[in-house]
Amino acid sequence: MKELLKELCLINGVSGDETAVRERIIEKIKDVCEYRVDSLGSIICFKKGRKTPEKKLMICAHMDEVGFIITAFRPDGTLSFGSVGGIDPAVVIGRQVQVRNYLTGETFFGVVGSTAVHNLSKEQREKAPRTDSLYIDIGAEDKAQAEKMVNPGDCAYFVSEFTELGSRRVKSKAIDDRAGCAMMIKMLQEELEYDTWFVFNVQEEIGLRGSTASAFAVAPDFAVVLEATTAADIDGASGAKRVCQLGNGPVVSFMDRSTMYDKELYRLAFDIAAEEGIPCQTKTMIAGGNDAGAIHISGKGVRTIAVSVPCRYLHSPSCVIETADLENSYKLVKKLSERIFEL
Repeated sequence: MKELLKELCLINGVSGDETAVRERIIEKIKDVCEYRVDSLGSIICFKKGRKTPEKKLMICAHMDEVGFIITAFRPDGTLSFGSVGGIDPAVVIGRQVQVRNYLTGETFFGVVGSTAVHNLSKEQREKAPRTDSLYIDIGAEDKAQAEKMVNPGDCAYFVSEFTELGSRRVKSKAIDDRAGCAMMIKMLQEELEYDTWFVFNVQEEIGLRGSTASAFAVAPDFAVVLEATTAADIDGASGAKRVCQLGNGPVVSFMDRSTMYDKELYRLAFDIAAEEGIPCQTKTMIAGGNDAGAIHISGKGVRTIAVSVPCRYLHSPSCVIETADLENSYKLVKKLSERIFEL
């Protein structure tokens, strides 16, 4: 699955601009399931299994990644921008980005710049940077030239290689949530025990917008949300503040800022993990959120669980995971999809 993850991560797809990701996913699933694209751009798929259950299961992940959107031009030809999704400005300064002209498809490399440190006051140096104090330099000589290259509303993406770190870990942008997309593609390409709906959602990073619409359309009884979640298992973080750890398997949450997860599904996941010898952990802080926040309160209510790959440096150009956690997350979700109808 590592090669599939690499292929997906290297595609650019900021929230609201997921076209390239969607097209690649459709190429991989079009011959193994029924699918349609909804009005917002999410892919809604149905895969026939060996059995047809009385209730409906939906498995989903989001296609979009965090990034930037061009807002204005400065006199010197640099670009003002806003964040698309939650990005710490501290991880942005000095990073290489790629800006895509939405009208022409032409792309331009750039660098995120900030006021030189020697031009900052002592008070400014002691404060965390703000996104509105940064700019993107695409090499334009002045505002007029910049306006010929890109447009307000065009997206900018992190430029990041997919790199193997040692023998167990990989680094890339967009692992959140191309990891979930990779798991779903793999499931769709295999035989299933039960009929299952799969949804590749858009616009999760800017308010769960795709899942709000797609959950209404599918109207499932059960939902399994596949994600990547923050691991803070580094030196200096201890106890609950580590949240989860690389190498300890998939993360099954009991609660986050948008969802109180179904307790029976939570327990079933850990029971399956114990029976199958799959390492599994929970999230030790009530933090973050994902598409489950919209799904579990959709329609008549949906029994929902989230299974996440632990990931360091989330929402940055250098997300890091252990490949074994990705594989074990897949194993857990596959078994969960076969036993969820026991409840």
